[in-house]
Amino acid sequence: MNRLSSGDYVVRAIRPEEWQKVKELRLDALRDPAAPLAFLESYEEAAAKADLFWQDRAAGSGEGSLTAQQFTAEVPDGSWAGSLTVLMEEPGTEDWAGYTIERRQGHVVGVYVRPGHRGNGLIKSLLDAGVDWAWRRGAERVRLLVHEDNSRAQGAYRKAGFEPSGLVVPFVKDAAQNELEFVLQR
Repeated sequence: MNRLSSGDYVVRAIRPEEWQKVKELRLDALRDPAAPLAFLESYEEAAAKADLFWQDRAAGSGEGSLTAQQFTAEVPDGSWAGSLTVLMEEPGTEDWAGYTIERRQGHVVGVYVRPGHRGNGLIKSLLDAGVDWAWRRGAERVRLLVHEDNSRAQGAYRKAGFEPSGLVVPFVKDAAQNELEFVLQR
């Protein structure tokens, strides 16, 4: 395959009926060498989930959802090069770590780009789509968490305009390690 630029992809919301592609991409992401730092579940855990789980996941974050939106970067041949999901967080609720959400915000999770599609600006295109969706949902800011040792991801997020907020939370898998919150203010 010739090297693609970020403009060669179609970045769009997934459709609920594409649950099998959602599953395939997630399982590929969990096989990536960086997966232990980037994702909270293992390949084995995800592979053991029933098809109904993946169907519900795609329906809950597919086109038309107001609470979560998964975006994919589709290659001209129809395959998916990468994906991310934005969850809307509401003021007064608690996030996964037990912190109170202070403002309406988007929370980027599940960021993955296949190795052959990295380094061409695609991650920024995916983030731009997710951030735009969050702004249209009334978010005051968009955030994400990144492992302190995942410098490649931190660099990509900085290039997309995200900056460390100063919030550091213990890594769910190992409290001796940390995740850093990066934010993009509206």
